[in-house]
Amino acid sequence: MKDTDERNYPSAVQSAWNCKCPRCRRGNMFEGSIFSLSRSARQMRTVCPHCELMFEKEPGYFYVAMYVSYVFVVAQLIASCVATYVITGDAESPWLYLTVACAAVIILAPFNYRYSRIVLLYWMTPSFRFRPELYDREPAKAI
Repeated sequence: MKDTDERNYPSAVQSAWNCKCPRCRRGNMFEGSIFSLSRSARQMRTVCPHCELMFEKEPGYFYVAMYVSYVFVVAQLIASCVATYVITGDAESPWLYLTVACAAVIILAPFNYRYSRIVLLYWMTPSFRFRPELYDREPAKAI
């Protein structure tokens, strides 16, 4: 029988997909939507608005996210070229593959920027693990 006080907290994958803070899973990590065209909406917050976690652990911390982004880009290039091969049925034009690969990388650049940082914070930084007591508490004052 389940305890009645047991809470259902969002999973790490669900919180990462929604770009929530890895420690409290409630505060937004970015100012706006991934689909926003304004520069200010794509900015990453420096501090979580809910638990006041500083996302940049040390100066230059997010340089590691470039390596994660590199893995994303390689996977996207391989997937787009294989999909092009399957759809076109053995097209031999290198320009077709080059065009499709470049378009895929440019279109998915906002995804790569955002989710490479999220992967770094959620799964590559053990000190930012989830703390249920921060999920339950009231949000911090406006920063």
